[in-house]
Amino acid sequence: MSVYLIARNEGGMPIYRQIRDVLVNEITSLYKPGDCLPTENELAERFGVNRHTLRRAVDELVADGIVVRFHGKGVFILETAINYTVDSKTRFTETLTSLGHTTASRVLRKQLMPARSGVAKRLQIQEGVSVIFIETLREVDQKPFCIISHYLPADACQEVIADYDGGSLHKFIQQQCAIELKRSESLICSVLPEANDARLLNMPKHAPILRVKSINLDVYSNRPIEYAVTRFRGDVTQLSFQP
Repeated sequence: MSVYLIARNEGGMPIYRQIRDVLVNEITSLYKPGDCLPTENELAERFGVNRHTLRRAVDELVADGIVVRFHGKGVFILETAINYTVDSKTRFTETLTSLGHTTASRVLRKQLMPARSGVAKRLQIQEGVSVIFIETLREVDQKPFCIISHYLPADACQEVIADYDGGSLHKFIQQQCAIELKRSESLICSVLPEANDARLLNMPKHAPILRVKSINLDVYSNRPIEYAVTRFRGDVTQLSFQP
């Protein structure tokens, strides 16, 4: 790329901001997610500035969620974050389809198992009682987006273990089991992915995920019907919570 002339007149836009704006335009038109920017030395030479000024421009891109810096490796272009709204009746398929995205859901595992202490506590059942365990991989625009581990009391909806094979689980439960769900709690933290999750989400093991633990209740009885642990790719997900 050619050398770019920076306006240095007094009272004008700060130099680092000018560099930032040039890089944003180039990232939009010339780069794709996962690409690496030239080194800071190369960019500083190109713009005719010192590394401190150049680094400040890149820091702006990092703060805006446009790039990520991995020390010792370089600065990489991030995918545009998907704004995923979470409210009392959030449904994955309906929420993202309404934003113009294509979605797909694949069942990775489905089995009956005894409830361990954490699951039993959240579902308000005795430890060892049989629960339905389902693990699904959700894709958005044909790319891995999140993995969800679902736990449901086995007596609440036997049709799930027999007939559910993908798509909206909440819609299936409503249609086949006459149970409408509402979200009562969501706990969020940023953690590193387990090796298998990183592989399924097609992401580095050292990049964080957003883990959301949720409890969904029967709208009418307030009985806990689903405990879900969702692992979102942290680099492409922006969670928006609505009352």
